[in-house]
Amino acid sequence: MAGTGQAREGAESTATAGAGRTRLVAGPGLLLVWLYGVMSVGAVSRSVYQILTDFGSAPLAHTLSAVAAVVYAFITYTLVRGGEAARRAALVCCGAELAGVLVVGTWTLADPSAFPDSTVWSAYGMGYLFIPVLLPVTGMVWLRRSRSAGA
Repeated sequence: MAGTGQAREGAESTATAGAGRTRLVAGPGLLLVWLYGVMSVGAVSRSVYQILTDFGSAPLAHTLSAVAAVVYAFITYTLVRGGEAARRAALVCCGAELAGVLVVGTWTLADPSAFPDSTVWSAYGMGYLFIPVLLPVTGMVWLRRSRSAGA
């Protein structure tokens, strides 16, 4: 069964990207990178529009939306890039993202007057179907599993 051996070798070669880089977008990681990509586009679009059209009305909210956009874009990049250093960077960013979502989400509920406009992370991402609070948790679980699978 030479075809089976060749298929296995092909699968092993696609499991890495570049010289010895572990792919983070294999299996469920592909869905994760897709969701982070969608959130990047949504957060960038929202923040650019808000900053260009109405920054003066809620500078804190619009700035936080821009920060969320940068975080999502960086995590998307690191997931696509792959490798151990990228995995660690994505893990740290997912932790920072979760902390940001929890702080901003709590702040928007405790003092709504501080946020005349909502942010991506307002009310724990309720405007985005709570994806902003679920995504970093899912990301951290996946990134930890990808490390143990590669070890």
